[in-house]
Amino acid sequence: MLSRLLKEHQAKQNERKELQERRRREAISAATCLTEALVDHLNVGVAQAYVNQRKLDHEVKTLQVQASQFSKQTAQWISMVEGFNQALKEIGDVENWARSIEMDMRTIATALEENAWLYIGATLVVLWFIVWLYRDSLEIEDISNKYVFVTGCDSGFGNLLCKKLDRKGFRVLAGCLTEKGADDLKRVAGPYLKTVLLDVTSQDSIQNAMEWTKKEVGDKGLWGIVNNAGRSLPMGPSEWMRVEDFHSTLKVNMNGVIAMTMTFLPLVKKARGRIVNVASVLGRVAANGGGYCISKFAVESFSDCLRRDIHYFGINVCIIEPGFFKTAVTSLDPLERELHRLWNQLSPEVRASYGDKYLDKYIKVQRLIMNAVCDTDLTKVTSCMEHALTAAYPRTRYSAGWDAKFLWIPLSYMPSCVVDIGLWLVLPRPSKSV
Repeated sequence: MLSRLLKEHQAKQNERKELQERRRREAISAATCLTEALVDHLNVGVAQAYVNQRKLDHEVKTLQVQASQFSKQTAQWISMVEGFNQALKEIGDVENWARSIEMDMRTIATALEENAWLYIGATLVVLWFIVWLYRDSLEIEDISNKYVFVTGCDSGFGNLLCKKLDRKGFRVLAGCLTEKGADDLKRVAGPYLKTVLLDVTSQDSIQNAMEWTKKEVGDKGLWGIVNNAGRSLPMGPSEWMRVEDFHSTLKVNMNGVIAMTMTFLPLVKKARGRIVNVASVLGRVAANGGGYCISKFAVESFSDCLRRDIHYFGINVCIIEPGFFKTAVTSLDPLERELHRLWNQLSPEVRASYGDKYLDKYIKVQRLIMNAVCDTDLTKVTSCMEHALTAAYPRTRYSAGWDAKFLWIPLSYMPSCVVDIGLWLVLPRPSKSV
């Protein structure tokens, strides 16, 4: 009995222990769940707090940007207000400012009225220059059927001009003084260039050349004649010259030009063509003694008179005024030989008045001038001749060479004393001068 009671008591003890153990485990399990729940809740809270902190930081930054922009706008508004206030201060009295403007406008209007003719004149000059450039650029047509006669074609300007006109398509008739000059020219020219022997100092030679030309041109007439033949020597002090020395130059440069022009004029008139006479800057400024300057002044005068007399028939007369160029006319050796010849033919009294060293000084000055101013580019002259023959509206005068444009032509418009003083400074003085 006791054993059974002990067993029952032991069984009840075991049940209580199991119940306590089960309750302990349930308590531990409940505590664990509660702890996990608290941890999860804490984690969620921390995460939410982090998110809220991020949002707060973003909103703070946004507020800072907006505050900065507002500050800039405020500064701009303040600057605008200050500028406006400054403008108001500078403007000052509006009425006085308006009156000042009105007075300025009246002053401008008065100036425009006073200078109106000046502006109109300047406008007309510009328009005239534009029209002149356009007219100057126009050229004739049908060049291949036009004949041009050129004198003095053995060398120099005439020789070069014939070659250029031949290449351009003209039918060139070249007057040469020598057979060698004619043969040399024909060898380098085309089949339409023909030569004839011509001495412009001989009327018979001129007449024969005219008859030959008349057969060549037929009914077409002669479009152009270029009086290029010329000579410069003898040239030197006037007292050194004899009458025949003057005549030898005048026969070529003056009489030859007149004879050629008057003999060939009917042929030129038939073609309503051109007469081109080669003068010189020394036909504007007489800087040397002898017949050269005299003859070139005569060519200028003859050409001017002829142009005014025959322009009614559609004939143009053009004058070429070259400066100093390196040709046979300006060659130093013949020039110095002629000076020695002139010096040697002087009487002892005349030579004594100049002095023994005068000739050497004069030659030295001539060399210096020729070497300084003579241009080697002959096309500057032949281009003027070519324009006179091909332009629809040729010029009356052509100044060829920089020395012509900027020295000799301007000098020709100055008082005579200017040229006198210039030559006095350059040329040597005779030993027995006053």
